[in-house]
Amino acid sequence: MAALPARWIVPVAVLAGALAGGTYGMLRTPQYSATSYVVVVPTEKSDPAAALGFATAYGRVAAQVALIGDAAVWAGVPARTLQESVQTATSPDAPMISVTATSDRASNAVNMADGVARALVVNGSHLQGSTRVRVLQFSRAVKPSAPVTPSAGLSALVGGCAGGLLGGLGLLVRPKPRHGEFHANVPGPTSAPPQSQAQPLPQSETV
Repeated sequence: MAALPARWIVPVAVLAGALAGGTYGMLRTPQYSATSYVVVVPTEKSDPAAALGFATAYGRVAAQVALIGDAAVWAGVPARTLQESVQTATSPDAPMISVTATSDRASNAVNMADGVARALVVNGSHLQGSTRVRVLQFSRAVKPSAPVTPSAGLSALVGGCAGGLLGGLGLLVRPKPRHGEFHANVPGPTSAPPQSQAQPLPQSETV
C-alpha cells in the first residue's frame, strides 16, 4: 500500500475485501440447520425440580447417548459426522432440550436432529425406573427451506467492511513521504583579522 496514493488506499481495500467476501460466499457450500425438541417430565413419584435437573444432565451427555444408541443408524450418517454436526442446549427455566443439527443437505440435518432426540427418548425410557422422570419428544425437526450460511451479497458486504478497516489501519501505519530535506547553511567560524605589524618608532638623532 505504500506505493498507492493515500486517497486510494481505503477504496482499494474495500473493493478487494468485497471481492474476496463475495467469492467466498459463492464458493462455500450452503449449510442447513434443523432443530428437534425433547422434554423431561416428572412422574408421580418425582417433582419438577428433579425433571429440570435431569434435563440439564441429558443435554450435557446427549452426544454420548447418541453414539451409544442407534442415532447414527437412524440418521444414516457416520458416528463422527453425527458428533461433529449436532449441538444441544438446555433452558434454566424449563426441562426442555433442543437438539440442533447442521449439514450441507436439509434432509440430513432433519434426520440427525430427530435421531439424537430419539436416542435420548429411548435412553430415558430405560432409566425411567431409577430417575423417576420421562423423556418425551416434544417436537420433531422441520426441514429447512433456506440455508443458514450468509449469502454471497452479505459475505461481500462483510468483506468490504473488513477491507475498509484494514485499509484504514494501513493508512495509519503508512510511512509519510519525505518532500525534501532542508539543509541550513551554518556559517563557519570567522578567522581573526591579522594583527597589524608594529611600526618602528622614529629614533631621535643626536646633534
